[in-house]
Amino acid sequence: MCGIVGAVAQRNITPILLEGLKRLEYRGYDSCGIALHVDGELKRARSTERVTELERQIASTQLSGFTGIAHTRWATHGAPASHNAHPHFSRDRIALVHNGIIENHDELRDELKALGYVFESQTDTEVIAHLVDHLYTGDLFETVQLAAKRLTGAFAIAVFSRDEPHRVVGARRGSPLIVGIGNGENFVASDALALAGTTDQIIYLEEGDVVDLQLQRVWIVDADGKQVQREVKTVHAHTGAVELGPYRHYMQKEIFEQPRAIADTLEGISAITPDIFGDQAFATFRKIDSVLILACGTSYYSGMTAKYWIEGIAGVRCDVEIASEYRYRDSVPNPHALVVTISQSGETADTLAALRHAQSHGMLHTLTICNAATSAMVRECALAYITRAGVEVGVASTKAFTTQLAALFLLTLSLAQVKGRLNDEQEAAYLKQMRHLPVAISAVLALEPQIIAWAEAFARKENALFLGRGLHYPIALEGALKLKEISYIHAEAYPAGELKHGPLALVTEEMPVVTVAPNDSMIEKLKSNMQEVRARGGELYVFADGDSRITSGEGLHVIRLPEHYGALSPILHVVPLQLLAYHTALARGTDVDKPRNLAKSVTVE
Repeated sequence: MCGIVGAVAQRNITPILLEGLKRLEYRGYDSCGIALHVDGELKRARSTERVTELERQIASTQLSGFTGIAHTRWATHGAPASHNAHPHFSRDRIALVHNGIIENHDELRDELKALGYVFESQTDTEVIAHLVDHLYTGDLFETVQLAAKRLTGAFAIAVFSRDEPHRVVGARRGSPLIVGIGNGENFVASDALALAGTTDQIIYLEEGDVVDLQLQRVWIVDADGKQVQREVKTVHAHTGAVELGPYRHYMQKEIFEQPRAIADTLEGISAITPDIFGDQAFATFRKIDSVLILACGTSYYSGMTAKYWIEGIAGVRCDVEIASEYRYRDSVPNPHALVVTISQSGETADTLAALRHAQSHGMLHTLTICNAATSAMVRECALAYITRAGVEVGVASTKAFTTQLAALFLLTLSLAQVKGRLNDEQEAAYLKQMRHLPVAISAVLALEPQIIAWAEAFARKENALFLGRGLHYPIALEGALKLKEISYIHAEAYPAGELKHGPLALVTEEMPVVTVAPNDSMIEKLKSNMQEVRARGGELYVFADGDSRITSGEGLHVIRLPEHYGALSPILHVVPLQLLAYHTALARGTDVDKPRNLAKSVTVE
């Protein structure tokens, strides 16, 4: 979601801030802005369009400076409008940007209005700017520490003062913030990718940290106000990964990167062993009697898929919870459960909060499946498996999902091994299948021309149903999510056996019904469900395996996947659903990579 970049330097930092915003565009945003210290004054530019428009605006005014902050905003408080865009000023003395949500903003707003502050926006962020100005002691670092104690909620902020050139102060609680170390210059950002090409020396601030950035020093205090040293890590952000290349959109590029992403994620796996999850994994897996998966959105659907694997192959009970719901209900803690979090960014606010909730109830066996090795999720879990999907720019997740599935299947096999349910012959067979996945996915991608033809028909619809059974029900859910995310077609998914319990009432010739039909033990039951649709005039679009004996006919369209892939079939079957969503959105002319109202990295609750 929102992105922060800030800098203090002895050179013009405007290009650095703008480039940082461009690198953070993949998160999604609806406005952007920049503020600079210029000849003893605060100057800013803001836009409700893309960063390129902001760049043109700045070029026309020749705005430049040595100290400044920049931001991409995803609206929470107040509509996407210039007056709500960051940075926010207070009395032309304080400039501030903010990620997160301040829960006590209403009471602070009332307090500050009574002190004479005039609000120009509907944002909770402007409250922080005025609060910092009100508390300002002449020492910005000291003031931000005071202000942070008054804030309830999640935040990452970067702020500078007209009265203190060459100084930027940052603070974080619940939202990520990093520091970049340069030579006679220092930086702050919400993501190391923002500083790629500028510095690879990165400090990951911890919960409650406040940082003082000056030209020659970085000073950090913790939540108790004690000076602390945080480790400086060398982080190589792969800037080339965000180049579009020959593809029309990042989503298309990322769909076609899945064979490589899967291969990278499985690289070096020559045998099934718990050690791939950490040194203590074997001992942990022996202790646990169940698995609790916490995740949101697409990651939640990968967890739902893993439930079938973990219970069916490893024989371990598995519960899957939507992270944003889990922490707010009265659950029964189990200290012998393995708590598994799944997150592409490792900074998903709801999932982090759910993890901490579980830990607070004595559930300390924790593991994360994550695409960001330096994220908060990895730091806060005892065990981890890092997927290697690379940077995923498109808001609608594709390669992050399939690499999560690959990692979760490895977890399943490791649990099965520890629990005595995986013999050498089975291990060898599964490893062979996993090594063949990149080739198998490439064969599915070759079906794109057939899927494009279907997409032309889908583009004229406003509603769609997705059906799956067993292991492929979560894949139907993921397919429906992709279609609604980027094409804005209303789509729902159901277990196919539930059709007659309500959804069948919606079926007409105007309601396409997409069916995931692998040739597994449920295929005959699924065929019966498909007949229920045909009998009511519904139009079926079926992704079937080559040997499933489902043939095209009136009201029945079939695309055959090259091979049945057993337990790993979900990883193959989701790929054509991604392509269907992409080409349908393309035909409808939507903004594929930046769908309306959505953000890539959800760092607020």
